[in-house]
Amino acid sequence: MQLHIEISGEKTIVAPSGDWLIGDLVQVERKLQELQTNIRAEQVVFDLSGLQKIDMAGAFVLSQLVRSSASPDADHHFIGSHPYARELMQLAHQNSNICLIPPPRPHLIDVLARIGQAAEDIWKDFVGTMAFAGRLFQTLFNSILRPSRLRWPSIIAQAEEVGVNALPIVALLSFFMGAVLAFLSANLLSSLGVSLFTVDLVGTAVLREFAVVVTAVIIAGRSNSAFTAQIGSMKMQQEIDAMKVLGIDPFEALVIPRVLACVLTIPLLVFAAMITGLLGGGLVTLIELEISPTLFISRMHEVVAINHFWVGMSKAPVFALIIALIGCRQGLLVGGDVESLGRRTTISVVQALFSVILVDAIFAMVYMELNI
Repeated sequence: MQLHIEISGEKTIVAPSGDWLIGDLVQVERKLQELQTNIRAEQVVFDLSGLQKIDMAGAFVLSQLVRSSASPDADHHFIGSHPYARELMQLAHQNSNICLIPPPRPHLIDVLARIGQAAEDIWKDFVGTMAFAGRLFQTLFNSILRPSRLRWPSIIAQAEEVGVNALPIVALLSFFMGAVLAFLSANLLSSLGVSLFTVDLVGTAVLREFAVVVTAVIIAGRSNSAFTAQIGSMKMQQEIDAMKVLGIDPFEALVIPRVLACVLTIPLLVFAAMITGLLGGGLVTLIELEISPTLFISRMHEVVAINHFWVGMSKAPVFALIIALIGCRQGLLVGGDVESLGRRTTISVVQALFSVILVDAIFAMVYMELNI
């Protein structure tokens, strides 16, 4: 492989000779780079008379010399003859693209562009979620009108996975949450001489907020991601397409059982979290403040109103619906690759957690305005 360069007036004659194959291109790589830098593409003329064998790699590196020309395939760029070298260079030019580096933009414009793109993505995702919720409610209403279409084995299996299997971790974390809340409250209120108010604070906080929020966060991280991964893997393996071909509605077979399982079991988990949270708080008050269980229960009965219990329980079905809806929707949006599955699972958990906290804040403001 050789490369001869000859300057003739305004023309630069490039005469490759020998075999231009991919294994030998390293011999002329530096020379070609220097030549491409120092000459204009319009001046390049290829003399193909001494060229023997050439493959697509050799044609590609030669075509780079005339890529920036207005007409790189024109006849004035070629002299001599070769059976197929010119055709290979034309194919190399037509089937390769140059990735141009965009000019740098001011940092502020980049920041504003990313903020605008994020806002647009959030709006599109919100609209898509509302559309998915509308179809979910329509399918759920039709299924309730025709109970025979409900898949009770799937609902029971999902209820066991979401509820029974999650009960130990929910109860344990709620117990420690109540214990930590009572411990912090006892230290603060004891310094003020009103340690008995620890019972009031623990009872109100656990019943009204902590039990339902802790349960929702655990289910959002545990079951929500499982819903997305399960449905997403079925989507990747084209099982959902096969269900559609067989005339099975994926909403009835996959989404409705998971939604009903969450709505039915999460309130029970919240109730269990309330009990264990109060047990944790009562144990700490017994150890730290020497408040007997009898005094703890009687103080709870006197001071903590029953409406705090119903406030916490009223949030549970809403949180359950949000968690199941987001998990199933993101699972159905999974593409055909593993990267898409991982990305959708992450998005599902983040959206569920964000939605739970946002809706809980809305509930708090509404109940505060209603004085509940």
